[in-house]
Amino acid sequence: MQQVVRVLATALASSALVLGGSSVATAAPEGQPEYAVGAIGWKPCAEAPHVECGTLTLPIDYTKPNGEKFGLAVARRKATDPSKRIGAMVINPGGPGGSGVDFAFAADGYFSKEISEKFDVVGFDPRGVARSQPIKCSAEVLAKQPSNYPKNAAEYDRLVASNKELRADCRKQSGPIFDHASTADVAHDIDSIRRALGEKKINYYGISYGTIMGQHYAERYGKNIRAMIIDSNMDHSLGTKRFVASEARGAEDSFQEWVKWNDRTPASPFHGQDLRKIWKDLLAKAERGEVPAPWDPNVKLTPEDLGSGVVGMAYGPDWQAFAEQVKTIVDGRPAPRSAFTAKETIPNPFPGIFCNDYDLRIDSYREYKSLVNLENSIAPNTRGSSIGHSAVMGCIGFPKATNPQRPLHLRNAPKILLTNAMHDPATVYEWAVNAHRQSRDTTVFVTYEGWGHGVYDRSQCTRTINDQYLVSLKLPPNGTTCAAVEPTPQSQSSQAKPKVPVGPFTVR
Repeated sequence: MQQVVRVLATALASSALVLGGSSVATAAPEGQPEYAVGAIGWKPCAEAPHVECGTLTLPIDYTKPNGEKFGLAVARRKATDPSKRIGAMVINPGGPGGSGVDFAFAADGYFSKEISEKFDVVGFDPRGVARSQPIKCSAEVLAKQPSNYPKNAAEYDRLVASNKELRADCRKQSGPIFDHASTADVAHDIDSIRRALGEKKINYYGISYGTIMGQHYAERYGKNIRAMIIDSNMDHSLGTKRFVASEARGAEDSFQEWVKWNDRTPASPFHGQDLRKIWKDLLAKAERGEVPAPWDPNVKLTPEDLGSGVVGMAYGPDWQAFAEQVKTIVDGRPAPRSAFTAKETIPNPFPGIFCNDYDLRIDSYREYKSLVNLENSIAPNTRGSSIGHSAVMGCIGFPKATNPQRPLHLRNAPKILLTNAMHDPATVYEWAVNAHRQSRDTTVFVTYEGWGHGVYDRSQCTRTINDQYLVSLKLPPNGTTCAAVEPTPQSQSSQAKPKVPVGPFTVR
């Protein structure tokens, strides 16, 4: 089957980094091996001169601090008002595979003026990502990956074999970083950044997959945190069935919210029509192979492709644009490929990160079919969740994860702000509820009652709560809610805010 790739979101363009710095010996905190942390030689970034870039040399394997090293790419946007500076805030945009360096480039368009004035905003490319010794795979091997939706036992077996081949190829192309790219490793890297900056305590803002980094850091280095915001939360305690089912519920919710938007929005091309029936008929045609892609009539869209579009649309949410795209498909009109898809790239950090963090096991085609039946029963309009499904299927055939799921245990950390949108298609609301349940003595849970992936700047309410906490450590009562704000087409398509997905970026 031809691959239909939909990139849900990307970080900004990458920049060249300047290497450098002398070695400084500092005492390693408890839980981290003793080794010399190198100073970061800051220089203006080539593509963003108002931001400083550098590299921190760190061990690939922290149990062997004198072993092979790699360069961790770091970028710093210094506080614009040094007289008001509070400290350093380390940020990560998630992914897995998002670039924190690119996030730092865009920080002044994402965070408020007050935060930019008072904090050095420090982004980093996690190990195996972008400029930090990226995990790469051969284009030839990637190109022949079969569908993540096998129709029989033979196709399932081919997918397992293909995943094993891909893993072997990625390890060969990437070197030992592949086996040491889990979030547990990244937590040590974050504290190494703190040490290199000379900060006694740091602030942290992580969104999406960046919340796992924050959770792990708080578990291991809680005493080194001044303030932490984990926005749009992962739940690192889920087994395979609960992971798939919860993601499916998020996908179906995204569809239902799109329909509600259509019913109340005269500008929608389907306003006044039965959108549920139109969509049901479109899914049936796709099931029969009768829905040509607008950019190429020889490519046939599958129900899973359409479902993936729903999930991708809900990140913004981009309700209007998605409705117009669906209208194009329903009417059979041609459209540029760029309106729907983007090309795959050879860098492929997902298997080295997610498959080391999550041990989501499927041991047979029979078990796979049971999961598919479950997700389809929960989310018939989206055929489950493209994110949840592809995340699980992307790791079948892999060995056990090095950093598998477990409940969250926070003991020595200060109060942490945990936020989530009620209608998040990726890091679904129930994940945040469960993460808070596991850390109720430490986390303060704030709900944005609206839509989309990422909470910080959804409304004046969410921004105020986040900023007050970062600046003064003032937190609202646990269980505080911020009312939903109806997205406008302008805010839906805004490029000022890095939009970062969680999970695999493609549907195969």
